[in-house]
Amino acid sequence: MLETFKALSDQCRIRLLAILMRGEFTVQELTAIIETGQSRISHHLKTLTEAGLLSVKRQGTWSYYSVGDTNQFFASISEAIALQFEHIPERNADLAAVAAVFEERRKKSQEFFDRHALQWRALSQKLLPLPEYQDRLLMAVPRGARLLEIGVGTGDLLLKLAEIATVIFGVDHSPAMLEEARHKVADQPLGCIDLRLGEMAHLPLPDRSVDCVIANMVLHHAADPIAVLCEIRRVLLAEGLLVIADLARHEREAARDQLADQWLGFEEDELKGWLYSAGFRSVDLINVDAAEGQESVLIVLSK
Repeated sequence: MLETFKALSDQCRIRLLAILMRGEFTVQELTAIIETGQSRISHHLKTLTEAGLLSVKRQGTWSYYSVGDTNQFFASISEAIALQFEHIPERNADLAAVAAVFEERRKKSQEFFDRHALQWRALSQKLLPLPEYQDRLLMAVPRGARLLEIGVGTGDLLLKLAEIATVIFGVDHSPAMLEEARHKVADQPLGCIDLRLGEMAHLPLPDRSVDCVIANMVLHHAADPIAVLCEIRRVLLAEGLLVIADLARHEREAARDQLADQWLGFEEDELKGWLYSAGFRSVDLINVDAAEGQESVLIVLSK
């Protein structure tokens, strides 16, 4: 208890805690949000982490900080503390800076995909080779479903999904990618595939409007994965199915710059925790092992 109160007895650490309750951030991002020296931020983060209020996730050369769960005393009082965050004098400025960080992550990704739409398939296969997992993904999709694919890219999966689903909504934030996808599905029956420009954290669909959502190799590009999962839960029917195929944790640091990856894959427990937080009730996970030189793939089925 004394260690917890000591960790909380600093205005900057209170601000950091309030910010990190909005998501995971690096030291560099937190330095930009609070507009103070990196050494000071690092010192405060160390104090909060040692007290069990924060946890740190290392991905390559980057470290992401988030609110931890090892301090049971803090967990018991965190809701009451969070209610007081609105009284922090810098609160509005901090929230605006947090939004700016998420926007910068999103903008970087969109610019990359617009620039590399034509070469995307060859580029991704060369830099991040994966085992064959597509058949397992397709087997999970319910026949006759009203389906949403998030991040359609150049439309490689759309034609195969059209053999299973009755109606497909395809969303991507890159106009260039959508244009390539439209060419690929041009011969499909009118109305079968509806392609829309939009963000995965702000899907252009009404509440509870689809039976199934496919997120194929897109979550590791998300600025805020939890926000994306909450948005997916919004558009899914109550008993709807989410099918995720994404990278298991890896250490190919070059993927950040060469493929615009925000995250170097995910841990199984990490994905499960996010899904439960987003309101999903069940999570089944399949690990598709990789051959030498490839990266493993996680397939997640959640309702």
